[in-house]
Amino acid sequence: MRAMLLVNPKATTTNARTRDVLIRALGAAVELAVEETRYRGHAASLAATARAKGYDVVAVLGGDGTINETVNGLLNPVNGGEAPPLDDPSTGRPGVIVIPGGSANVFARALGLPNDPVESTGQVLEALREGRRRTVGLGQALWEGQSRYFTFCSGMGYDAEVVRAVEGLRGTGRKATPTRYVNTALRHYLATDKRRPAMTVTGPGIPAAGGVFMAIISNTSPWTYVGSRPVRPTPWASFETGLDLLGLRRMSPITLAPVIRHILTESDALPSGRNLVQLHDEAEFTLTADRPVAFQLDGDYLGERERVTFRSTPNALQVLV
Repeated sequence: MRAMLLVNPKATTTNARTRDVLIRALGAAVELAVEETRYRGHAASLAATARAKGYDVVAVLGGDGTINETVNGLLNPVNGGEAPPLDDPSTGRPGVIVIPGGSANVFARALGLPNDPVESTGQVLEALREGRRRTVGLGQALWEGQSRYFTFCSGMGYDAEVVRAVEGLRGTGRKATPTRYVNTALRHYLATDKRRPAMTVTGPGIPAAGGVFMAIISNTSPWTYVGSRPVRPTPWASFETGLDLLGLRRMSPITLAPVIRHILTESDALPSGRNLVQLHDEAEFTLTADRPVAFQLDGDYLGERERVTFRSTPNALQVLV
């Protein structure tokens, strides 16, 4: 079996010694080529090369951003644009191995992998020996002639504003730790617009819902983690269903407090409240804003947008797990 391992040398929770151990372990099990990512978008380019050269597997040692780039490199057509309908995921597309190396590692943990890279490598090696693969669905965001897949979540509004602020801190050399996300979210709440909701949710067979300040779009649950604690605003979302959405129509403390408490403590029940917009297992819906709002995808800030369509892409990817 030929495998390409994509290593993010700047991943939050790994070091050179750990990377060397993992590379030796994988190299003993497969015919391994190792590539380090050097710039934003490099993982996508390397993954596309691996697919073109007929590799059986692409392994990723990095965080959710590196995994997202890899997935898009495997699935998106050359030169961007809207992707055509996907063929059988087992045909002509490498399988994926995920080894967590970032701060949250949401995709890896949602697959049931340990958050420790060494322990995850042990489970991956078992999957390789036993030929275990899981087929998962992805989400797809489309805007202004562009298309990008996401593995676990996207968002517009306040959560994307927080992602933007944290990316700014990372640009100054600070790590994206769970504590930094929480502290940034609390500080940013004071500055965000809580009076003029911008967004409306529409879709085939979906009653229009306006007055939305913040929208979380989920391809699986949990949405993220605070340390070891999962955060589940859309607890029914899964890799085997369509997309879910939680929208907030008010951003006041009296609205937010019970929602935050619920999504941190309840595992299976949906949040409730008259100021919530909720969708489950949808094939497609669109968020339209009357002014540009922040947009993020798998924790990667993608600028401000006024219209984004979200689609479910079933059976898109095979993961060795």
